[in-house]
Amino acid sequence: MATIETSRPAPFGAITTYRAIQGVSNIFAVIGDWNDARVTRAALTRLSDRELDDIGLCRADIEDIAQRTR
Repeated sequence: MATIETSRPAPFGAITTYRAIQGVSNIFAVIGDWNDARVTRAALTRLSDRELDDIGLCRADIEDIAQRTR
């Protein structure tokens, strides 16, 4: 019975390249999370106190809600 080896070692530098791409991807994810929090904070800040009360929030809750989007 013949055996076929299907696994091969990664080419030279492949792991380093993967980690570099992963690092750049993480940076973009952090920037995206920051932007989502910024947009959420801006949208909630534009609401009046009555509108915030209608959705069960107060001005002090805005920062907590923005942080949860991260």
